[in-house]
Amino acid sequence: MNRWVLHIDMDAFYASCEQLTRPTLKGRPVLVAGVTGRGVVAGASYEARKYGARSAMPTHRAARLVGPKAILVAPRRPVYTTASRRVFEVIGRHVDVVEQLSIDEAFMEPAELVGASADEVRNWANQLRAAIKEETGLPSSIGAGPGKQYAKIGSGRAKPDGVFVIPHDDQLEILHPMPVNELWGVGPVTEAKLSQAGIETIGDLAALSEKELDIAIGGAVGKQLWWLARGVDERPVAPRAVAKQISSEHTYPNDLTQPPEVDAALERAAAESHRRLLKDGRGARTVTVKLRMADFRIESRSATLPYATDDAETLLATAFRLVRYPDEVGPIRLVGVSYSGLEDALQDVLFPELDQEIVKPAPVTTDYETGVSDHAVPAGFEMVTENTDAPGTWRATQDVYHPEFGHGWVQGAGKGWVTVRFETRSTGPGRIKSLRSDDPALTPADPVDSLAWEDWLSQQ
Repeated sequence: MNRWVLHIDMDAFYASCEQLTRPTLKGRPVLVAGVTGRGVVAGASYEARKYGARSAMPTHRAARLVGPKAILVAPRRPVYTTASRRVFEVIGRHVDVVEQLSIDEAFMEPAELVGASADEVRNWANQLRAAIKEETGLPSSIGAGPGKQYAKIGSGRAKPDGVFVIPHDDQLEILHPMPVNELWGVGPVTEAKLSQAGIETIGDLAALSEKELDIAIGGAVGKQLWWLARGVDERPVAPRAVAKQISSEHTYPNDLTQPPEVDAALERAAAESHRRLLKDGRGARTVTVKLRMADFRIESRSATLPYATDDAETLLATAFRLVRYPDEVGPIRLVGVSYSGLEDALQDVLFPELDQEIVKPAPVTTDYETGVSDHAVPAGFEMVTENTDAPGTWRATQDVYHPEFGHGWVQGAGKGWVTVRFETRSTGPGRIKSLRSDDPALTPADPVDSLAWEDWLSQQ
């Protein structure tokens, strides 16, 4: 009987949550990235992606691509984790076994679809998407195919807000013209090896003999990619074990002998680990820096924060406090950064800048530089400003509550005034009110309240 694996991916999840709970932002180019213009983009709405902005891009670059219409909002992790829980609760009512990959995507293999036609699979997927949209208000895309690889490719083709089915009989006809880097596991290094061998498409890879494959890339990974290119993917869908740490490391072809080279390598590893941390949906308490020297000695140093965080600047600054340099340990061949002590609950810190200060000279630009720049966002972008009259009282895009106007979020503050747009998921676009910064009726609010899911939350 034909097997059907489905991959569901919530569309621009972080940005969609912001547009859901702040209806004024619907249809607008939203960058979930913080409001200072520093760091990296955690999420970009499809309206922002049209300009070339995307997740993991330096914020200043994404903002410049979008231009004056860009709207920068600070990430609100509690909103995303709560929305994710509800989405997967809906999925769980339709599918017995779900392999959740991250906060916003999963594999499924519904028993009732064994032997189903492509049209039946498409109808089932659309029914699930409709159920998620009706209950949560969030859009999703689903890909379906004979195995995990093809379901994943399908969900990419389905975006945004659609379904793409790769039928068994048409599988190779659809797959083979695609670029070879569409295959899961073909990263930049493997892609470069394949390109050198003249392999540009999935079909090119599938056409290789086993001997040609061994010459081109070889190894167990090469054989697995070869079978995937030929339409064979028998990997089961099963619940995944919860990761205990998230890491990234790189071995360099030439020894790192200068501090700027080490700095750039550290920023590269930290940025990649941070992207994976954001995808995981949790925060980290412990940062570990791993170094392997040219003589193969390995050194690992760790530091634990008093709270879990997913803030890129805080994690990077902690890594910089741990790293050592060639004048201390000798030439360095490998640099890695890992995050552990992963927790769902993230804590707001009163003075985060104390943990974000990098206690070393700023790295100079080198050919190794791949880290995040610290440029300011150009004037003219639509973004809130910090309240300089009362530091720490009202933060940019902070959730607030007023007994007369309800739940809202700060759009701007200064000179003794704070501008708030009062709205939630259930209100539709809200009205703006300017209030005195010291108005005793205006208080900080739980970001989750902007979802307006009181009935559902009371049952949790």
